[in-house]
Amino acid sequence: MSQILLITISGEDHPGITASITAILAAHDVNILDIGQAVIHATLSMGVLAEVPEEVAPQQVSDAVQRCAQEQGMRVRIAPVSADSYGEWVESQGRARYIITLLARKITADQIARVTQVVSRHQLNIDSINRLSGRIPLGELPALSRACVEFSVRGPLEDSSLFRRDLLEVAGALEVDLAFQQDNMYRRNRRLVAFDMDSTLIEAEVIDELAARAGVGEQVAAITERAMRGEIDFAASFRERLALLRGLDESVLAEIARGLKITEGAEHLISTLRTLGYKTAILSGGFTYFASYLQDRLGMDYVYANELDIEDGKVTGRVSGTIVDGERKAQLLRQLAESEGIDLQQVIAVGDGANDLPMLSTAGLGIAFHAKPLVQQSAEQSISTLGLDAILYLLGFSDRYQQR
Repeated sequence: MSQILLITISGEDHPGITASITAILAAHDVNILDIGQAVIHATLSMGVLAEVPEEVAPQQVSDAVQRCAQEQGMRVRIAPVSADSYGEWVESQGRARYIITLLARKITADQIARVTQVVSRHQLNIDSINRLSGRIPLGELPALSRACVEFSVRGPLEDSSLFRRDLLEVAGALEVDLAFQQDNMYRRNRRLVAFDMDSTLIEAEVIDELAARAGVGEQVAAITERAMRGEIDFAASFRERLALLRGLDESVLAEIARGLKITEGAEHLISTLRTLGYKTAILSGGFTYFASYLQDRLGMDYVYANELDIEDGKVTGRVSGTIVDGERKAQLLRQLAESEGIDLQQVIAVGDGANDLPMLSTAGLGIAFHAKPLVQQSAEQSISTLGLDAILYLLGFSDRYQQR
């Protein structure tokens, strides 16, 4: 009967270690049941689960590997694995797998400890931990630094809602973001990303900017805030705010458009998504005048927003056509997915306000971005600490695969 050996090797990394060890195993006709390797700060850690044929003495293989490791200046540990233990390990591969993504400006030991305590408390096993962000310099952090660590965990999760709640408590206490997703085929196979515009793609509520120029800023801002918190119906509040803009000169729109500040990470995210072949859309309760400006600047595929009515160079205080409210956003999202031949599970929606919740719940992945408390609590995922390009981490893309 064949025997199984677990070989673990560690030490200073240099070329040829893996080649030398596997050459010895090959000389003894060993089968590789599992293999893994990682390098942290020039230190190699490698594990090999090896099946030694019945006609080969395991001690012979162990001695040869030991000699090779010593010649390479490496430490080695070799332990036998029983057939029963191996069988249990094989059977566990059908267990559900989940991804936890930690997002912050920097990663601390306390963050890792708190997350892994939650994982342990819910009886899940950690299969791997990977840093997706770039290497962090010593000293003062650069402006808008990004840090991300991804945990792959496995096991039966009795109460996913409780697990998610425990993670959110940690995130709130440490002022970080923690995303929790099932690791399925859709995670790396999204094809369409739809964005809200105001306070998502841009760092402003355009209607508030217009109101300030019209001299009704405080009145409109108060209505906007109530609408974004979900306290009043969006369509009704929209008409109420728009009526206050009556008589505003059309030239003001161009001035505001030129001064719009793009949200941190938006340009990098959109350019990366385009490179990867994603379709992108703006679904906004704002105005097409500004959404089209952003479309041209960022290179987005679709724009749906409200058509601001203008007569004789003046804003009339009315809107042309159907108001793009929350339900309309969700409807448009479904239409876009259908026209592109994309399953809704392959769709991402990003927004900050209560009127974004219908499209966030319609998409396979809904992300509340720097959102109001109601939206954070209702959305599947939430990003509050980093820029929009942190979405790439949720998709599993590390910095090394991103062009800047």
